[in-house]
Parts: sequence; structure tokens; C-alpha cells
Amino acid sequence: MSNSFGKKFTFNTFGESHGKALGCIVDGVPAGLVIDIEFIQSELDRRKPGQNKFATSRNEGDKAEILSGVFEGFSTGTPIAIIIFNENQKSRDYENVKDIFRPGHADFTYFHKYGLRDYRGGGRSSARETAARVAAGAIAKLMLKQLDIHVKSGVCEIAGIKAQNLDFDNVQKSMIYALDKNKEQDWKDAIMAAKNSHDSVGGVAHIKVINAPKGLGEPLYYKLDALLADGMMGINGVKAIEIGEGFNCVSLRGSQNNDHIKSDGFVTNHSGGILGGISNGDDIDLRVYFKPTPSIFVNQDTVDTSNKEQNCALKGRHDPCIAVRGSVVAESMAAIVIADMLLLSMSSKMENVKKVFS
Repeated sequence: MSNSFGKKFTFNTFGESHGKALGCIVDGVPAGLVIDIEFIQSELDRRKPGQNKFATSRNEGDKAEILSGVFEGFSTGTPIAIIIFNENQKSRDYENVKDIFRPGHADFTYFHKYGLRDYRGGGRSSARETAARVAAGAIAKLMLKQLDIHVKSGVCEIAGIKAQNLDFDNVQKSMIYALDKNKEQDWKDAIMAAKNSHDSVGGVAHIKVINAPKGLGEPLYYKLDALLADGMMGINGVKAIEIGEGFNCVSLRGSQNNDHIKSDGFVTNHSGGILGGISNGDDIDLRVYFKPTPSIFVNQDTVDTSNKEQNCALKGRHDPCIAVRGSVVAESMAAIVIADMLLLSMSSKMENVKKVFS
């Protein structure tokens, strides 16, 4: 099982939803980076469950503890290990699905791949694992901040209701990280309507990388857009990703989709800040599509581990819309990708090597 991501700035996660703890080991962090544990915790707090009625009621503190790689507040250049202990598991909620496959989950595929599975909340396949990604992403953001590169996110669509305006400042004031304050109440109503009927809704997160430099990306087989897609599609519940004009570009002509270039930069940003797999200096713009939460409390048809037809009636605590907290995870993965690409790009020109060693 592969549990690592990246080439130069890498992280490896461990742990299960109902295990003792989960965490990450972040490697490739340059020595001398200020490691702000309060900032790391604030990022985890944005993702943690149990904050309001629009999220799962599982109450986890998600307190991060750094085990290695940091001395007197600075990274040492060695692997940074972070652990987050689970505090509020209710494994008994899953006893009734011990031998059956929950529709829409990874139960079926994990069982047929490995011959067994952790039925307690999905084990390794649970979105609980994404807390470790946010911790790794926080370290990446600390590195990007030194270069005045910033990654922002918010929700731009829920239940088919699309934002008309994108205001990243509004995200900080919104319980559901809404980018459009005029659509926020409609989105809240849609989430609660689904929750009250024991169902769920899907949504879309909008991610923007501001002030990304030109030249990030490794053609042909480690392109920036390809790695962003890899990072986003690895998040639980993500089924699609758009960069720039995205799906809509297939309905345009080349004369409409091409971004004209002036002496002060690009006139438009249909490309989403990436051309030929390499950043062009414009904002990197992408949207991440989350499916409706598969954990719903309506009866569903399924089979058990002996392939006998059964009825699935779930218990437990689940998000009615995973796109909300998922937007924080997508933002973190974008930061990790940019950090990885920055370190890779340092050796792309001989003049860069000379700056360090001459």
C-alpha cells in the first residue's frame, strides 16, 4: 500500500479512523524554517469535526504533537513527525456492518484487494486520515509564506447551487466556508434538508494559489497540473477536478480559450495559471468536486462478505456534505504540491546551482 506523496517535499501518513492515533512524517523540509505549532494547530482546527451542525458530531480535539525534526522552533532538515491522537471513537456503531459492504464506500474494494478490512469507520480509507494531510500542508504553507505565496480555498457549489461571486474573505466568517455570501443560506438549507432526511449532498471547493512564480512543473511526467490532479484525486470523496476554464473549454474555440499576453502579463486566465504543465506566473486556479457523503442513514441494498444480499442500515456520525471540510484538505494538498515543485525547480538552471555553491 502506497502511503507517501511528493518527490522533494514528501509526506507519509499513518493511522486509522478508530485506531489509537494518526499522523504524518514530513521529509525534505529545508533546515532553518520556523515551525509555528500554533499555526499548524489552527489549520487542523479548520478541518476538525464537531464544530457546528453542518458537520459530523464526532468531537475530536485534533491536537498535534511534534515528535521529531524540530529544535528550538526551527526545522533541522531531518524528518518532521507529527502525531494526532484519536479521542472520540465509537467503534460499536459499526458492529452491524462488520460483515457487509457499505454502498459508496471502499469496503468492497479494500476487502477484495487485501482479503480483509477494518470495518470501524473504514479504517485507513476513512477521511479521518486527511487530518494528517492538513498537518503536512501546514508545514508546506509555512515554507510558502517565506516566499509570499499563499493558498486559499472555499466552497463554490453545494447541491447544484453555484456561486455567482467568489469572496475569499467571506470564507473566514462562514461556518461552511462559503465563497458567496449571497448563496450561503441556500447552501446551509440544502445541507440541513439532506441531513434531516438522513441523506447527503455533494459540493465543489475552489482553490487558488496566489503569487506562484513562473516555472513550477516538471515536464513531461511530473507536470504541475498532473500532480495537482493526483493530490486532489487522492482525497476521500473527490471525483473530478477542473483547472482554469476546465470542463467548459471543450465548448470554446481556440480564439476564445487562448490567453492573450501583454507586456504586463496575461489578459485572461483560462489556463488556470498553467501552460504545458508549468506555472506561467498567473494565479493557479482549480475546482475540486466532492461526491455526496456515502455514509447516509437510509436503507440500502448490498451484499456481505459471502456475496449474500443484505440490507445496509448505517449508524454513526457523518458529515452531510464532505466538500465543506474537504476544501481545507484540498487547500493543504495544493500547498504541498507547490512546495514540492519549488524544491524541484531549484535545480532546473545552472545559475541557481551557482548561487548556492559558487
